[in-house]
Amino acid sequence: MNRRSQLGPVTKSTVWLLWFFLLGCALAMGQNSYTVSGTITDKSNGETLFGASVLLAGTSIGGITNEYGFYSITAPAGEYTLRITYMGYNEVQMKINLVQDLKNDVEVSEFSTELDEVVVTADEPERALLGKPEMSVVKMNMGTVKQMPVVLGEVDVLKSLQMLPGVTNNGEGTGGFHVRGGAQDQNLVLLDEAIIYNTSHMFGFFSVFNADAIKDVKLYKGGIPARFGGRVSSVLDIRQKDGNNKNFALTGGIGLISSRLTAEGPLFGDKGSFLVAGRRSYVDLLLKAAGEDNSVSFYDLNLKTNYAINANNRLFLSGYFGRDAFKLGNSFDSSYGNASGNLRWNHIFNDRLFSNLSAIWSRYDYDLEFAQDEFEWVSSITNYNLKYDFKYYLSDAFSLDFGANGIYYDFDPGEVNPTADTSPVNPLKLDQKRALESGIYINAEHKLTPSLTLQYGMRYSAFSRLGGQPISEYANDQPVVYNSLLGIYERGEVIGEKEYAKNETIETFGNLEPRVSLAYLLNEDSSIKAGYSRTAQYIHLLSNTSSVTPLDVWTPSGPFIKPQLSNQYAVGYFRNFLDKAYSLEVETYYKTVDNRIDYIDGSDLIGQNTIETEILNGEMRAYGLELLLRKNEGDFTGWIAYTLSKSEQRTLGGNAGGPGINDGDWYNSAFDRTHDVSVSGAYQLNDQWSFGTNLVFQTGRPVTYPNGQYVYEGLSIASYAPRNSDRLPAYHRMDVSVNYKPRKYQNKRFKGEWVLSIYNLYNRKNAASISFGQNLETGANQATRTAIFGIVPSLTYNFKF
Repeated sequence: MNRRSQLGPVTKSTVWLLWFFLLGCALAMGQNSYTVSGTITDKSNGETLFGASVLLAGTSIGGITNEYGFYSITAPAGEYTLRITYMGYNEVQMKINLVQDLKNDVEVSEFSTELDEVVVTADEPERALLGKPEMSVVKMNMGTVKQMPVVLGEVDVLKSLQMLPGVTNNGEGTGGFHVRGGAQDQNLVLLDEAIIYNTSHMFGFFSVFNADAIKDVKLYKGGIPARFGGRVSSVLDIRQKDGNNKNFALTGGIGLISSRLTAEGPLFGDKGSFLVAGRRSYVDLLLKAAGEDNSVSFYDLNLKTNYAINANNRLFLSGYFGRDAFKLGNSFDSSYGNASGNLRWNHIFNDRLFSNLSAIWSRYDYDLEFAQDEFEWVSSITNYNLKYDFKYYLSDAFSLDFGANGIYYDFDPGEVNPTADTSPVNPLKLDQKRALESGIYINAEHKLTPSLTLQYGMRYSAFSRLGGQPISEYANDQPVVYNSLLGIYERGEVIGEKEYAKNETIETFGNLEPRVSLAYLLNEDSSIKAGYSRTAQYIHLLSNTSSVTPLDVWTPSGPFIKPQLSNQYAVGYFRNFLDKAYSLEVETYYKTVDNRIDYIDGSDLIGQNTIETEILNGEMRAYGLELLLRKNEGDFTGWIAYTLSKSEQRTLGGNAGGPGINDGDWYNSAFDRTHDVSVSGAYQLNDQWSFGTNLVFQTGRPVTYPNGQYVYEGLSIASYAPRNSDRLPAYHRMDVSVNYKPRKYQNKRFKGEWVLSIYNLYNRKNAASISFGQNLETGANQATRTAIFGIVPSLTYNFKF
């Protein structure tokens, strides 16, 4: 067994000495003080509010609610005015006499009771404390998401995030998203803490997140808190609604492609609630009615319930189930989907210590059936996750987050089964892989002065590749070798196999992951922030295509695949001006990733049991400048986002010999976008009519084109330019939407609205790909552009009861 450890910039002993010193300081600061704590909820439906500001008026003492709506403030004894503010809600002020510890739960009400769950005038961080030491964080509320025009009339969380700086997709009709030049597999996507491995429906046309079931969306592009681990690019933390514990309610929508319905209401009197949200497309039904043999469809189901045992204990049970199906005549069937479940226990030990214990299961699988060849291919990844998180509010100036988690992975990379006795295909099962990932962390938020606040922490992660399958052994320990005669990389020579028992450890990795950020208030309207984070990623997505497909396979680190290790540095300037009507965010970042795998020319990943023979280990770097200017108030709101960035990769030959990929030079990653501009606006004409628009421009995606051809033994063979040295044409489009709310519904419990949206208003034929071939009639070489969308109008009716 091998063990590898990265200590980072500081030693373990230094870290622990620093923690003990700061802990003593914090305990001293908390003496002779009292604490007011509680939960902030929406008065209309009982939903807890994440990110609500709780302040003691006239002082700098305050904080924000956590993911479960809990807050805790410690201050010297005295009389205070407690102020609670939250975007789109009426401010609450109340007198408190802090002569003892107080439990103070507060309900707040919305500005209005229109159709949207949250009607906002601004998003975080404009209204949040400028002094909070969070770097590169985006928090979006569903009110903003629902106002944006989208393709095919379906509200989409991921497409909304892609309108912000530093976040892109890989072209129309592709799944996933990319953050600051990172790959899709470098994003940790969580739905109620459960890992989601494929975020798309219908091969990227829709995301798996039903907006009617979602409460909070928070994306960490950098400055990732120590409680998160396992990915090196970003964390997307999405929380489902808990369910309305005041009244029974129905929400839904009927569109041209799909419809949805959400039901929620109280359970067990006032002690609990439930939520059930379903969504289904019906393109398959329309195609069947038209006599077509082809079909495509998706569905998803969100479930959640909770029960308050008492004032200090609450149980939550949530789940997600979604699936896609695609059929091509009688020759090909495909289905794929995610499933997850989470049993969670919130416990308040006292007015300063909050905890959350979660037992989580998630699974992603796909199934392909080839009727003509009479066989099917199935693959899956399943994980079991146990995590325990604590939040300790030691004083007004010092709070601690700490906890631990463990994830057991079961990788089933593929199995081929004949579907008939006459099938020419023999059964094949690739080696099943298992792994255990664990982590412990501690993180502090420390207000050193009224102007300077630090957030710093440490995570230690460990990963063990477990046995249960044989591991190939290669001559000179080289699974890939360079053939200097042919100038290509080839598979290494297999000299044997080593068997490992199911519970035996094949290899173990360990890494220290320090995280630190700071915020310095220049004045009440501006601040500067800086941050550094080190992250480790132990599982990898195997794909040598430019976009995410259901065929992509996850694999663990092991003897020949090292963990990805990233260091990211960021600095930013944040400012509110014109009485907070406008805000400006400017950030610059530099990120490196070690051990980023890339694929040798001619690599074959399908049905591959020894993937190490198809890859080389390389490195990646990305850097850029991001600007976001927002208008937060008034009838017209919106933003302008601009990103100037570079994302590159270098893959040397290393021990395999040879020049590596692209002669060992840096080359554009598939996710590089030099320029990315997004403009989004919403105009509220009156209580009936509102309008929205998006305008997008991006530098074309890097691709590799042929740069010549030669004839060998009568065959025409293409030669190619250096990897990713060319680009697709620039991508741009404009979307518009019109929302109409009939007045006859405005004073009734039933509310409805019509939404007309037009995607790609001026019918731009953006290139999804360009292929090269020979014209069969003239014999001349030609290039063919493939576009997914032209202009796409859609009409949706939304309702709430």
